[in-house]
Amino acid sequence: MKYNFLGQTGLLVSELCFGTMTFGSNEGYWQAIAGTEQAEVNQLIKTVVDSGINFIDTANVYSFGESERLLGQSIKEVGLNRNELVIATKVRGTMNQSPNSQGLSRYHIFNSVDESLQRLQMNHIDILYLHGVDYKTPVEEIMRTLNDIVLTGKVRYVAVCNWPAWMVMKAQGIADKNGWNKFIGLQYFYSLAGRDIEREIVPLAEDQDLAIMPWSPLAGGFLSGKYTRNDEASKGRRANFDFPPINKEKTFDIIDVITQIGKTHNATPAQIALAWVRQQQAITSTIIGAKNSNQLIDNIKSTEITLNTEQLEQIDLVSALQKEYPQWMVERQSGGREKSN
Repeated sequence: MKYNFLGQTGLLVSELCFGTMTFGSNEGYWQAIAGTEQAEVNQLIKTVVDSGINFIDTANVYSFGESERLLGQSIKEVGLNRNELVIATKVRGTMNQSPNSQGLSRYHIFNSVDESLQRLQMNHIDILYLHGVDYKTPVEEIMRTLNDIVLTGKVRYVAVCNWPAWMVMKAQGIADKNGWNKFIGLQYFYSLAGRDIEREIVPLAEDQDLAIMPWSPLAGGFLSGKYTRNDEASKGRRANFDFPPINKEKTFDIIDVITQIGKTHNATPAQIALAWVRQQQAITSTIIGAKNSNQLIDNIKSTEITLNTEQLEQIDLVSALQKEYPQWMVERQSGGREKSN
């Protein structure tokens, strides 16, 4: 397992991050995703740490707090050193029927942090992500609140998920102007089936030295190899939870290519897809999830694969984004004034 610096923090995190969305109740919204209870959670966490992964990602909204509770209990039962782990959780989503149980208000952020710490059985969160946009709370108010929560010692770093690039940059500018703590990283959907962040988010991250932690690098399991053109809808979680949205016909073309490349590495399509994400620019730690140890071990083995230049070019050819405006105009007008590497 290799370790990368998390933006400009000086903190080292493993090149894979273990995501715990599968932990907890398999009822309601989480029925197609969760269902992993304490005994299996303990085994997964032990496998994670034994492999060298030191970065674990959860969220208050995963199974409405059950994921955090199971993770915290697992760390105790497995006998892990909390100070050797980097634990991330999130705030934004709806936790109950109370009118203030969602969003990014100061009220909700402070309450949510206290509740997450109680479930995790911890005295601090290493990384607190904003788990989405809240248009009802001004960005300046959000950044002031995040700075204040860091100053309490309950949170060490703040980061963001799923915001548009302009809003992230606005937040960074406000924080910089006021001398507040800024975002240190970005968690966004990124996979061979969804390369959209290459348009604006990746350039932003490179310019501002922000870490990128891709979620759903297998596109909700679609790149696992279990789906074919003749049997698309009957397997895996996508049979009941078809998310994130992708162009499936294009993705089947991608699967054809990575399946062939996998044969040269004695690897599964999933391992090739994960290896590709890991080798992309600005990527710090790729988030993987699993419901059982075999699946987890298979995903971890992707770190043993290095795709060569020819293989990367083959994959890029079949998965590349169509250039949009103003990208194609910028490239057209940049002759002799290109950005330096």
